[in-house]
Amino acid sequence: MSGSRASGNAVRKAGRAAGRVLSAPFAKTGRGIRKVTSAHGAGESGLGKLIELHAVNSAGDMLVTVALASTVFFSVPTDEARGRVALYLAITMAPFTLLAPVIGPLLDRIPHGRRAAMAAAMLARALLALMLAGAVVAGTLELYPAALGVLVASKAYGVVRSAVVPRLLPPAFSLVKANSRVTLGGLLATGLAAPVGAGLHQLGPRWPLYAAFSLFVVGTFLSFTLPHKVDSAKGEDRALLAADEDHLHLGQQREYGKKPGLRTVGPAVTHALAANAGLRCLSGFLIFFLAFLLREHPFDGQSAAVSLGMVAVAAGLGNALGTAVGAALRGRAPELIVVTVGAVATGVAVTAAVFFGAPLVAALGAVTGAAQALAKLALDALIQRDVPELVRNSAFARSETLLQMAWVVGGAIGIVLPLHGVLGFAVAAALVGTSWLLTVRGLLGAARHGPARPRVA
Repeated sequence: MSGSRASGNAVRKAGRAAGRVLSAPFAKTGRGIRKVTSAHGAGESGLGKLIELHAVNSAGDMLVTVALASTVFFSVPTDEARGRVALYLAITMAPFTLLAPVIGPLLDRIPHGRRAAMAAAMLARALLALMLAGAVVAGTLELYPAALGVLVASKAYGVVRSAVVPRLLPPAFSLVKANSRVTLGGLLATGLAAPVGAGLHQLGPRWPLYAAFSLFVVGTFLSFTLPHKVDSAKGEDRALLAADEDHLHLGQQREYGKKPGLRTVGPAVTHALAANAGLRCLSGFLIFFLAFLLREHPFDGQSAAVSLGMVAVAAGLGNALGTAVGAALRGRAPELIVVTVGAVATGVAVTAAVFFGAPLVAALGAVTGAAQALAKLALDALIQRDVPELVRNSAFARSETLLQMAWVVGGAIGIVLPLHGVLGFAVAAALVGTSWLLTVRGLLGAARHGPARPRVA
């Protein structure tokens, strides 16, 4: 009897030892990740937890993207793929264009439930990923409403995240630096999830969605680990993305003694927002236009998948570089940053249209990624500088909603345009160039009239 007990103890000890050995690499990796995300006071403020949550969110979105891309794009001939993606765009993104203006004001009304809102967005995508897992195999119409739900939930998460970041700033941290850390965490997670998703897809089209389901479930619980202060709306009010109250006739409300329910954000912010919208529109356009152009006319000596992968890698590297440079600049001269990156993106787009070729296509992808990241960080700096604290969170939420809509518009243009490289890049140059010129004109006009700061009643 004692021998069997001793034997049982030995087995349990051996099992625990084996468990420690097997879990050691994962535990060490987890500690390393936590050490990086919690550096420089981010752990104490709660920003580190948001970085980890956003990494999970980005990885899950990438896995869904891999699954959907293989279903509606790579699995069928080019003409049919274009029709499928056009249908996907019409069924998912067109309704989102109508829903997007509602998301910001809706979230303004629930400032005390930001953690719950982020958790709900995660849980909704987890359940929809399971629905998509069945739809991608059966090829049923459930694919499109489920994809719409994933898109809307993802954008809603992004809007809430933009409002949460200012609440989690560590001491001596600028908003630009905090946003750059969150963004870099998401980019790294996306880069890791892409090859994992491709590998899982080799096992079957539903496996990336099962992995996405698992990540979104984890994200649901991580949302509630954020500090309680992100749910506090003390000292906050709503913002309207307009430059002056006279334009909105809010002055008339004051004459009658009525307190305006919306506060403006000032001219510098609105002009920088317009520049960002132009770059987001360019990003959406390039994603859809190049997806079909390079499938029909891949780079010399390369397959369509490799050609698309080269542009995607260039854009991702550009985005990471832009985020790192923006963090190093720490929000210095944000107006100059916005004007400069818009000029560079316009110049590269014009050059790519005139001298169309593989190197310039990849270059435009990289420049667009970098310009988008830098311009967004400059916009963050302007909001932090010019927008009063009581409406700052609302300004972040509403600006993010507008930028998501600009991306949708760019994607729609890219999907309907004929597959002609020079024509497409000329349109790309026109999109970003028009936005840049309007921004320069607006900023110069604002400078001539002197510094204008938004007023708060």
